[in-house]
Amino acid sequence: METAVKVTVVYYSATGHVADIAREIAVTAEKAGAEVRLRRVAELAPREVVESQPAWAANAAATADIPLATVEDVVWADAVVMGSPTRFGNVAAQLKQFLDTLGGAWQRGELADKIYSGFTSTGSAHGGNESTLLALMHSFHHFGGIVVAPGFTHPDKFADGNPYGTAHHDGGGAVPVGDVTRNAARVQAERVVRLAGALTAATS
Repeated sequence: METAVKVTVVYYSATGHVADIAREIAVTAEKAGAEVRLRRVAELAPREVVESQPAWAANAAATADIPLATVEDVVWADAVVMGSPTRFGNVAAQLKQFLDTLGGAWQRGELADKIYSGFTSTGSAHGGNESTLLALMHSFHHFGGIVVAPGFTHPDKFADGNPYGTAHHDGGGAVPVGDVTRNAARVQAERVVRLAGALTAATS
């Protein structure tokens, strides 16, 4: 593409599954020719709570070098892909808190007319992954965004089984992100970059 599409991947991850998907989406978007910012949102849980759980503490240490998301990262982008683990069928408080900081940019119209997409991870196969993605889309609609779900547009999405976005289930922490989820994430990232490129070209 003549002008690189700008993609920001924003996520919250406690034990690392959503972080793994975020990295897959970011790498794939870069390979597709996009300029990418990978950003995590701030942890709200007390340090002692995080450190009391080995997987949570390990992920915090492993991702400490990833910059924290800012409002400017969202305003900068042509496409924004957001990820959250499921919390009782909904978006995690950490990502929701970041969404709530976007009010000023929304009022100024700086969030409209961008491509948005989402991804998630749950502890079980039917642990609220679809409702979490749909809840995330509510914010995208309020922004005036253009929601690009991967849909059942590729065989890898039938394998992953979720048309709303990439969704992993970790079996209560026992199942790492594998090929099914990674392949679905690649389909989603490539679709986001392609359609963001078409939108940018049409409006430039």
